[in-house]
Amino acid sequence: MTTHPNLQAQARLDSPMGTMTAAATANGLSGLWFDDQTHHPGLLAVPVDAEQPWLQATARALTAYFDGAANPLQGLALDMHGTPFQQAVWRALQTIERGATCTYGQIAEQVGSAAAVRAAGAAIGRNPVGILVPCHRVIGRNGSLTGYAGGLHRKEALLQLEGVLLL
Repeated sequence: MTTHPNLQAQARLDSPMGTMTAAATANGLSGLWFDDQTHHPGLLAVPVDAEQPWLQATARALTAYFDGAANPLQGLALDMHGTPFQQAVWRALQTIERGATCTYGQIAEQVGSAAAVRAAGAAIGRNPVGILVPCHRVIGRNGSLTGYAGGLHRKEALLQLEGVLLL
């Protein structure tokens, strides 16, 4: 996992799904990870500063999400570090509305690489901003829950919270 090279601050945030680490640059939120998730960057060599503006905005966005907000990212800038393909996939994730799902193939098509379903899946798995960039809304083409760096139990719980009926 590579984190953004310009991290400025980090903070620990509590959520109903577990404690998370948020990290930000001067330009926006760059990471939001559950403590026990796959691809967690580990200890970050940046100051803990819960007062950093983007980290305060992240805490508000996370609360808004769990309170049912349709667009918890409103007012929160993102500054995620990744390849151009990853960036395109992460932007596509942001178009999936609360309570909706899509497949890995649909995300691959949306970014102009219909044949790159596995690559899209890998980029989704590397999404550095859990919950708020909703990779949990991506499911298998047969409707099954597949992969979630935060754990399938969290993916299922997040989708149920959003009112998605699971098979």
